[in-house]
Amino acid sequence: MADSRSLLRLCGAWLRSLVVAAALGAVCAPAWSLDLMQAYQAALAQDATIRAARAARDAAVERLPQARAQLLPNIAISLGRNKNDIDRTQENSLGQEVEFGDEYFSYNQSLQLRQPLFRMPLFAGLRQAGFVVDDAEATLERELQDLGARVAGAYMEALLAQDALDLVLKQKAVTTTQLDAARKSLEAGFGTRTDIDEAQARLDMNMADELSARQHVDFTRRQLEILIDQPVDALAGIDAERLPLLPPEPADVTEWVRLAEENSPEVRALEARLEAARAEIAKARGGHYPTVDAVAQISRSGSENVTSPSSSYTNRLIGLQVNIPLFAGGYVNSTVRQAIAEQTRAEENLEAVRRDLAVRVHREHRGVTEGVLKVRALEQAARSAQQLVRSSRRSFEAGSRTTVDVLNAEQQLQVTLRDLAEARYLYLVSRVRLRALVGQDRERSVAEINAWLKG
Repeated sequence: MADSRSLLRLCGAWLRSLVVAAALGAVCAPAWSLDLMQAYQAALAQDATIRAARAARDAAVERLPQARAQLLPNIAISLGRNKNDIDRTQENSLGQEVEFGDEYFSYNQSLQLRQPLFRMPLFAGLRQAGFVVDDAEATLERELQDLGARVAGAYMEALLAQDALDLVLKQKAVTTTQLDAARKSLEAGFGTRTDIDEAQARLDMNMADELSARQHVDFTRRQLEILIDQPVDALAGIDAERLPLLPPEPADVTEWVRLAEENSPEVRALEARLEAARAEIAKARGGHYPTVDAVAQISRSGSENVTSPSSSYTNRLIGLQVNIPLFAGGYVNSTVRQAIAEQTRAEENLEAVRRDLAVRVHREHRGVTEGVLKVRALEQAARSAQQLVRSSRRSFEAGSRTTVDVLNAEQQLQVTLRDLAEARYLYLVSRVRLRALVGQDRERSVAEINAWLKG
């Protein structure tokens, strides 16, 4: 009878602890949570990397009108008015030197129109400017794609840190209950000191884990806050009931590699840089070619010399101006060699990125494929661990299990739940990264995951 009453008291204490924990959770639950789409929209407007990429794109766009302007007519006007003070000395008829002083004003006015007709460097520069703009546009798109993956990764890491803290707190509550039960059992005369020591040791470890988990929560929240430039109070968690475990579509990884090579903004940017490097070679070789300009000019001047200080002239001209380079000290040949080396570098960078891209696509494709299998396996493991906890509790109540057995079962359950949460988050992040690598709609990927969050 004494043993039965002790067991009833233990069960009652257990239930009271669970009720208190649930009540505290309900009181502390936030009324509003930041979801993934809100975090992405905030980062889209506030992330410094994106703002820098936009500014770089805007700066590169100006290269095109600048290059085009050099092929359009150039009109210039020049105006000048000068005061001339001339001292001269000459011999008179007697052979004596006589000094004279003259002061007068002179002026000149000219209006010139120059139209380039043949300038190889300018033609190549115009083509190059178009590729520079393409490079900047693709680079901005790459940063936008990467932003979705960065926000999703930071968001999921913050959720994982919060889940880890929640599991530690649950484990701490269970251990506290077990410690209380072990003490009461010892007082009732059917417990052991070992059960108390084991529960106390687990509780001390739980408290240390709680401190570490809280620090990690603060760190991951801070990472997300820096990314979106606003404080984060609470995050909407994943709704496991609505989370579909979908393998990549198409399933063949080679098809994903092909899509990445065709649509990746990173590849497009490097292809544009390669074309710009080729245009630079043509631009450098243009230094060997003559230049031809059409020139039209009207000029007027007055008092150009001391012998006719009151005269004025008007000159009108129209014609062609040809400039033929003969020798520049090897400068042009050097720039050509430099441009060829830059083209080789651009080619090798493009090839290196293509190879690395294939590796990254394989990794993220495997992350999605294996993530589906791992999540399903851990869901089954979690169900088994929950059953083990229930069985251990019943056996403990029946006297065939010890406090250590219950604590071990609880710890195994919490570890499994933590691994399950981590597997779910890695699966979701791999989905976003895989789509970003092939240049798919970034907002669609974020919105898809956002639909699986708790409302």
